[in-house]
Amino acid sequence: MATALCATSVQADDGTFEFHGYSRGGPVFSPSDGVKGRFQLGGDLQGYRLGNEGDNGIEIDLSKTFKTDGANYKVEYMPAKWNSGNVGTEQAFVEISGMGFSPESKFWVGQRRLRIQDVHIIDYFLLNYGDNQGAGVTDIPIGGAKLGLGLFTGDKFDSAAAPGVNATRFNADISDIGINPGGKLRVLMTGVSGSGMADTNTGAGISVSHNQSDFIVKGLNNALFLQTSSGHARIDGEFESIDGVSAGKKVARIADSLSWQLGAFGGQTLLAYQINKDEKTGVETKDTSIGGRISYAFSKNFKLLVDAATTSRTGNGPDQRLDKLTIAPTLSVGPDFYSRPELRLYVTMSNWNDAAAAANASTFGAGGKTSRTVAGVQYEIWW
Repeated sequence: MATALCATSVQADDGTFEFHGYSRGGPVFSPSDGVKGRFQLGGDLQGYRLGNEGDNGIEIDLSKTFKTDGANYKVEYMPAKWNSGNVGTEQAFVEISGMGFSPESKFWVGQRRLRIQDVHIIDYFLLNYGDNQGAGVTDIPIGGAKLGLGLFTGDKFDSAAAPGVNATRFNADISDIGINPGGKLRVLMTGVSGSGMADTNTGAGISVSHNQSDFIVKGLNNALFLQTSSGHARIDGEFESIDGVSAGKKVARIADSLSWQLGAFGGQTLLAYQINKDEKTGVETKDTSIGGRISYAFSKNFKLLVDAATTSRTGNGPDQRLDKLTIAPTLSVGPDFYSRPELRLYVTMSNWNDAAAAANASTFGAGGKTSRTVAGVQYEIWW
């Protein structure tokens, strides 16, 4: 029997093996108290990452595709290691596609990242509905658009939901909605129900994004996001606080990001405003974020990166403000903004007001400090 199974596997193997991954790291030269970065006020869209991450990690994505007479299937596994933590599982799932009744659709079961769209300069996915154990289907054709559906539990591959918590999340993702020349709309809907979650056992959210290519001028792209959520549905599409202790939230967000590559000049910007309200305490905060990173290539393999931002948080105590500037001469395999790998020598200068120092007294505001400068050498690579 084992021989027969192996023979079947060999016949099905189409030779397609994919090896992808991401990694960043490097030494940080910082003050004696060990603060290596992470200068941000806590808002989702406030962590401008260049010269501000202070961490090390690697993710390896391995996938193997097989073909049979009836359908195609793929197995994918992604282990990850970050800082001093253990190796964990980011993805582990099986996908089947090419079936006669719906050739374009991809059916999957397991733990799968379904990260839709990020703003790279803050390393945050504004639309993202994976990362839990679940099952679903993507790429269902509906007219000129596509539909994705997913049903998830609160469990993950390496851990179970909190004791006494039973959480179920349903997501519907409609993409490639053409509404104007060069412009596409996407809608992500989220619904949460269950038991044992604090304050409420439900949640709902909706996100709408519009991506416009050649915005105003050729080579300039624009992404606009309008999002809202409540309860235990997180605004990006995942679960919000299903630890059995933390209450749900009401969140609303508008964000706009420009990105471009115009000859040697590349970059990305972000303008965002977010309102967060704890549904149990009623405490409300308002976060603003204005910033960007520019890249200028002096040659094929050398470019200068400059990352600057100003952020604020209001509504819970005195108003907080933080400003950040990073300058990074960079070696790269190519001149474009997204050319990787990059080797960077950076200097990051940040300053903030007394309210921000008090709110972050256990980290960068320790001792009442209102400014810090750190320097380091960092690599970043994806493949």
